[in-house]
Amino acid sequence: MAFRSRRNDSSAKASGARRPSAKLWGIAAGGAAVVTAAGVVVSMATGAPPATAPSASAPAHEAPQASGEGVRELHGVPVGYPHTRSGAKAAAANYTTVSGSAQFLTDKDARHRAVAVMAARGTTGAAVKKADHAAEGAAGSLKGDTSKVSAKTTIARTGVLSAHVLAFDTHDAMVRLWTTTVRGSAAGHATPKAGFQSVTVTLTWESNDWKLKDSSASTGLVAPIDVRQASNVPGDFSDYVPAAAEDPVLSGAEDRSGFPAAYGRDERGARAAAVSATMLYGDPRFFTDEDWRHRMLAATAASNVLHSVTSDTDSTARLVMENRGVGSDGTTADGSKLITRTAPLATRSISYSDQAASIELWTASVGGLAGKDETQRPQVGFLRMIVDLAWEDGTWKTTAVTPSGALVPSPPAMQEAAPAHSFAEVGGVSNAPATA
Repeated sequence: MAFRSRRNDSSAKASGARRPSAKLWGIAAGGAAVVTAAGVVVSMATGAPPATAPSASAPAHEAPQASGEGVRELHGVPVGYPHTRSGAKAAAANYTTVSGSAQFLTDKDARHRAVAVMAARGTTGAAVKKADHAAEGAAGSLKGDTSKVSAKTTIARTGVLSAHVLAFDTHDAMVRLWTTTVRGSAAGHATPKAGFQSVTVTLTWESNDWKLKDSSASTGLVAPIDVRQASNVPGDFSDYVPAAAEDPVLSGAEDRSGFPAAYGRDERGARAAAVSATMLYGDPRFFTDEDWRHRMLAATAASNVLHSVTSDTDSTARLVMENRGVGSDGTTADGSKLITRTAPLATRSISYSDQAASIELWTASVGGLAGKDETQRPQVGFLRMIVDLAWEDGTWKTTAVTPSGALVPSPPAMQEAAPAHSFAEVGGVSNAPATA
């Protein structure tokens, strides 16, 4: 895949943006990107959901669903999930993303319509009260240093870094998410701030869909922002206000190999394919499992770049494993665990036709080692990535993934970073979010 460096006009505005140097695991010691001398860039982070194999406990009567046939939107809420563990992960992630979106937090009517779509029977009244209370509490963080909340300049984005199924059967599911949020305003002088949450979402299967029974949130593992990434000024975030960009939508739809199902031949399908690409390249198996990496590339990369990207990414993976002293089991000699995830925060189209598309994503990437050594602890980096795609074999395939500059919020206010070893609980295949 032609992984190359390039910038668009919006990224050139970012005062904190800088091009990653060659052969760098992590933007700093913790790491959130991998760049080889050949120019291969792999965004690795919290939120990068590895595609998981079909679950043995998933209902046998449910066939894999293509993204274009499954998830759709009703009053701004994605609906229509597969009756699987991955479908439950996707529903939990999307409902959490919607509940933290600018429209949900600033528009009461839109919020109540969204709650009515998400909520399970008999829970709508309580869910509306909880949503209104959350919106009131978020108002302060959305103003920045302006006098009042402006819906047009609000920055409210949520990225899902990990998703763990706590319980699952044919009727109910419970999913714990680790998320990063960015909230603030693109106006004024106060930079939008990053935050981390642990969100537990309880779902029920109702009317052939996953519906929200309840959710609760607390402070999640706090990953420090990489020291090499300086916070951007508020105006740099203007490309990600509500009118300019969309939240990522996860479908949980997989083919029989466990990788994302075919995407629809439209702009939404191209955006979804771009989201999945950045997440899959952030999966720890990208580095530790050569067979998985090759199968993932065969499923997602365009045929004309498959050979070159396979060679380049093999080199990247070896570089990371050697530099970090990580074995094929994803751990070091002292038992530290490799943690890498990429969470898309927002997407916007650069160009689109029914043959080719170019999608920009704002991502949060986490990389590092969960162990006793705090110098190699997981850290988070905020990057923009441009994913180029081509229509091939009935789906969107990637032809290039390119860094387009950093876009960095302020660090979480008054919150200490979690100890490095604590991040082990969000690593591993079982904690991978659903793909788009």
